[in-house]
Amino acid sequence: MQPFELTTEARIAIQASLDGGAAILEVYQNETTEVELKGDESPLTQADLRSNTAIMKWLETSEHPVLSEEGKHLSYDERRHWSTLWIVDPLDGTKEFIKRNGEFTVNVALVESGRPILGVVYVPVTGELYLGVRGEGAIKMVIDAKTTFTEAHLESATALPVAMDRPFTAVGSRSHMNEETEAFLATYRAQHGEVAILSKGSSLKMCMVAEGLADVYPRFAPTMEWDTAAGQAVVEAAGFAMLHKETRLPLEYNKEDLLNPHFIVL
Repeated sequence: MQPFELTTEARIAIQASLDGGAAILEVYQNETTEVELKGDESPLTQADLRSNTAIMKWLETSEHPVLSEEGKHLSYDERRHWSTLWIVDPLDGTKEFIKRNGEFTVNVALVESGRPILGVVYVPVTGELYLGVRGEGAIKMVIDAKTTFTEAHLESATALPVAMDRPFTAVGSRSHMNEETEAFLATYRAQHGEVAILSKGSSLKMCMVAEGLADVYPRFAPTMEWDTAAGQAVVEAAGFAMLHKETRLPLEYNKEDLLNPHFIVL
């Protein structure tokens, strides 16, 4: 593949994701998961918090503020002046983590003027790391969580997307295949005949489109900005789009309301 130029921010995001992944695996492999419910009834484990701590040690070395799911959420009056910021989900797919199915990720994104310009989605259990950099492209590497990232890892990276011979494929959530999603997929069945459906947890669904494993991912259920910012960076860097279901405009970040609209990746 062509040389991939990494900025200081990209290197920070990669190593932060690896260290966050290592913190998660310490719990995943060695400890009983302690689950408590947050105010919105979503689960929180000690792995979420330890990953957040590991990630913040790296991001705090940069000049940019951080919006993290497990961090202190500042008011919009403070955030709206942030032209560039990190958006982080230290453990995306906590329910998948609790189920022990391996389909959870670490998400680290750099957002500029409301749009993600850099994103890392890391899968601790498999070591798969997806990196998207605006203007550079998207790649996939395999790196052990307890490893220090070096240039040598780039030498074995795969450029995304990868050409594949397969049927038209949609990817969906294991728990959000609602009537609206079924109706949306019916339009593709009318065009392509049978549509293969793949299920995955966390932001891996976005990466499947970026990688070339799927053609479309409709998400017509609630997500937050930290769930999608890194994945959107990978998707867009790979040449695809992540669009608001109604306006068909790209999703934007650091909004007053951190809830995402329903969206489509294609």
